[in-house]
Amino acid sequence: MDKMNFLEFARERYSCRKLTGAPVAAEKLERILEAARIAPTAHNEQPFRVFLLESPEAVEKVHEITPCIFGADCFLMVAAVPGEAWVREFDQTNFATVDASIVATHIMLAIEAEGLGTTWVGYFDAPRAKELFPVMAPYELIALFPIGEKAAEAHPAHLHEKRKPIADLVERF
Repeated sequence: MDKMNFLEFARERYSCRKLTGAPVAAEKLERILEAARIAPTAHNEQPFRVFLLESPEAVEKVHEITPCIFGADCFLMVAAVPGEAWVREFDQTNFATVDASIVATHIMLAIEAEGLGTTWVGYFDAPRAKELFPVMAPYELIALFPIGEKAAEAHPAHLHEKRKPIADLVERF
């Protein structure tokens, strides 16, 4: 993929909040999970876990932790593992959440590349998620991704194209 194609892809991707609920093909999920697996992390420590929530019981629990379902019947929860992360020696910054966010970005872009829709959901009750899914308890929950086919009436939010000028975001030296 050349640079221009990536920019077009990045501009066209949007937070999809209307999904059909149709089953997500297993081979698409495997490619999305592989994109997570190969995401770069600091010192290649890979301090993250991804939880695939697709059983009816798991989906019912997701409904208990967030209203941000958007018609999905399949979800990925991304978690950071601080105890496994690289720590910058100069200021003791732990990179677990940075790394998990990189993984989450790979997931978000891979979902789009598969022709599916999603949005990065941060609005979920993490303590309740850890109660409902005890395997998640030791981790820092970073992002939840509802995954599905985009509904015909899905469209970008009204703020999607509102961006600050590059001069407001980049300092050049």
